Amino acid sequence: MLRYAFQTLRARKGGFIGAFLALLCAAALVTACGILLETGLRGTIGTERYAAAPVVVGGDQNVHQTTVKKKKGKTKVKHKAKPIAERAWLPASTAGKLSGLPGVRSVVPEITFPAYAVASGGRIVDGVDGKDSYGHAWASAALTPFALVDGAAPTADDQVVLDRELARRAGVATGAKLTVQSTGSPRTYRVSGIAAPRGGDLKQQSSLFFSTGEAERLSGREGQVTVLGVLPKRGVSTEALAGQVKKALDGTTAQVATGGDRGPVEFLDASKARVKLVSMGGAIGGTSLLVAILVVVGTFALSIQQRHRELALLRAIAATPKQVRQLIGREALIVGLLAGLVGSVAGLPIAYWLHGKFIDFGAIPDTLNVTFSVFPFFAAIGAALLGAWAAARISARRTARIRPAEALAESAVEQRFAWGRLVVGVVTLAGGIVLLVVLSVLKTEPASTPVTFLSVVVLAVAVSLLGPLIARLAIALLGIPLRASRVAGYLAAANVRANTKRMASAITPLALLIGMACTVLFVQTTMNNASSHQAEDGNKADWVVASAGPGVPARAASELRSAPGVTAVTEVVRTSVRVGLDKYPAQGLSTEGLRQNWDPDVTKGSLAGFGADSLALSEVAADHLGKKPGDTLKVTLGDGTVRTLEVRAVYSRGLGFGDLTMAHQLVVRHVDNPLASSVLVRTAGDGKAGREQLQSAVKAFPGVGVMDRGQVEDLQAEVQQSNAEVNYVAMGLIIAFTAIAVVNTLAMSVSDRFREFALLRLVGTTRRQVMSMLRTESLVVVLTAAVLGSGIAFAVLTAFSIGMTGAVAPAVEPWWYVGVLALAALLALVATIVPGRLSLTGRPADVIGSRQ
Repeated sequence: MLRYAFQTLRARKGGFIGAFLALLCAAALVTACGILLETGLRGTIGTERYAAAPVVVGGDQNVHQTTVKKKKGKTKVKHKAKPIAERAWLPASTAGKLSGLPGVRSVVPEITFPAYAVASGGRIVDGVDGKDSYGHAWASAALTPFALVDGAAPTADDQVVLDRELARRAGVATGAKLTVQSTGSPRTYRVSGIAAPRGGDLKQQSSLFFSTGEAERLSGREGQVTVLGVLPKRGVSTEALAGQVKKALDGTTAQVATGGDRGPVEFLDASKARVKLVSMGGAIGGTSLLVAILVVVGTFALSIQQRHRELALLRAIAATPKQVRQLIGREALIVGLLAGLVGSVAGLPIAYWLHGKFIDFGAIPDTLNVTFSVFPFFAAIGAALLGAWAAARISARRTARIRPAEALAESAVEQRFAWGRLVVGVVTLAGGIVLLVVLSVLKTEPASTPVTFLSVVVLAVAVSLLGPLIARLAIALLGIPLRASRVAGYLAAANVRANTKRMASAITPLALLIGMACTVLFVQTTMNNASSHQAEDGNKADWVVASAGPGVPARAASELRSAPGVTAVTEVVRTSVRVGLDKYPAQGLSTEGLRQNWDPDVTKGSLAGFGADSLALSEVAADHLGKKPGDTLKVTLGDGTVRTLEVRAVYSRGLGFGDLTMAHQLVVRHVDNPLASSVLVRTAGDGKAGREQLQSAVKAFPGVGVMDRGQVEDLQAEVQQSNAEVNYVAMGLIIAFTAIAVVNTLAMSVSDRFREFALLRLVGTTRRQVMSMLRTESLVVVLTAAVLGSGIAFAVLTAFSIGMTGAVAPAVEPWWYVGVLALAALLALVATIVPGRLSLTGRPADVIGSRQ
């Protein structure tokens, strides 16, 4: 049977090219997503600042939860941990516990805080390649190690040493005056020296070094250090040193890192990115696999339909149903194996391309290196084999079961619609409706996103199963206007009516393309529109002060408060917190003038008397946590500090302002960057301050500017669009795969109609009329798929909008929608016209004679 399968593949190469391409794309996507997933799980994060310290001690960057369950006399203990948002600092006294250990040569304390050089003209100088810039104490230079290439170390509080790369970009030299914007007001220092790492300039950050006293002051963390670098005595191995350190710190929350584990201690965002990469890889991989199965089943169904006469002849000459199934199954496994091998290799550059794009968009740092083993490749090959085998068995089920006496008769005309298929289609449609109901009650993005795309795929499966019935309904509606064209329209209507399965196989991938593309695009616009409107409605300030650098200093807010005509100034600092293991976006607001600048639409409680121990919750968070005004809530702040706060109010505008709101004076002490992300300013009275007066009040602060409400909205739209690009790229691969499937399926459908076109030519139909017929058929397919795909997308988006925003109508960009439909129409037209023209190249009599 295997020999016959190879012979069939050689004889009908064209019929299997479509299946091969579909499986190849599926395998490539599975490989790419598997590599991203493995990178998130096992990816290494390189260290830069701590390269010379074999052992690094840092704070515990996780919040922990332990649950104990007893079942059937057995006790099961589960430990879970989730990362916190900010740096967890260590007591400086920890160094004393380590300095006397027998294998320790020295313990080097590290202090890290935001610090940016200000070039001439007040320009804030970013870190290398637009990355972060940090300040440190010169005493920690040995951790890299940095060495002076010019000048001297900073010994006074008004001295600073710059790394060589930053000094070059800032245009300063030893002895020059330099303004530095750090965690407080900008201050001018004298550049006492220029330093460079021994291994070459750092690629992930820029560094400024201060005296120990000044570094402690700027960090705002007296008596605390970021990490401790432990240097060994001569002859002491890293393993031995780490063992001594762990034993000395037993019973504390300090974490000891060596080798590749030092990177996550230095780059906290890289550790968080690993979790993000796992979730993205899983979501893209899962969705693409579902799409692949649907597409491959449709492709195989069309391929077997085109071979129906051949398979019917096999049944007529006594081939058993089992033998037919074995033949088709082995053909599918051969195609699946070849496609899996090629696709798994093709998935590697796609994974690197995705990794690079995610880095460009800031979703993951470039310190997280691509890591993979053979498992993603084996998984891709296995998925291709399983998908091909399952698709072939499903598609060939009826062909293998028909009786020999019926085989040739049924091969001449299209098979009747199977009632079993109708029942399964209705059940699948009902399952899709259930998913829509579930989606309409989900209130958080992590919960709703996978259900959103699963709903699209399930509804597309229902369309695939009910396709022949849908095609009959479509031609019944469109048949009347088609008759207006005496030849092309009549022929197109007759063809579609006689070959509804062929039309259904073309409609399904096209409807999936439209539904998936619209969902990917308009889920993001729906969320952005809702959050923008909530933020706009809740912002009562006349002006917003922001910074092109790390943030707006507290002294700038004080200057604004004393400006004539200013009635209220509210500082905003953003972070995220955890309640238990659940993560919530949060903000800290100045309590003075809070209600004048900010209206979150309080539905329960009041913001009156909101203070340092107060908390306001969004309705979604309050409902999830089961809290109401007057209750208390234990919150783990960004740096791991636990505080119990009183719930004073519940508000509805959670998308615009985050789920938790606390006092600025509380949050600012527990974040890495205490500068305000923005400052809200309200003015009133005859002496109402304008932009020029406010800008004059903050002119001493580099990078700080005054924006009106329109500029703020434009800036928010740019940020939202930047964040959305990650989702567009990720899901765009699936859309591209679906687009390939559309072209593939339509081209297969048309290219197998040589004999039909030749017969039409012999009975007097012109080449132009045949092409007109094909264009009309394509129009019917596009119109039907547009209605179905748009209906799927609208249903899913409406359910998503109800759940996430409370509004029934999703935000749809008309021109984007028109663009999706135009793309679908263009693909359908190209995939129909090109093979159609090729099919009409030969003489009709020769074509019929060659296919007897």
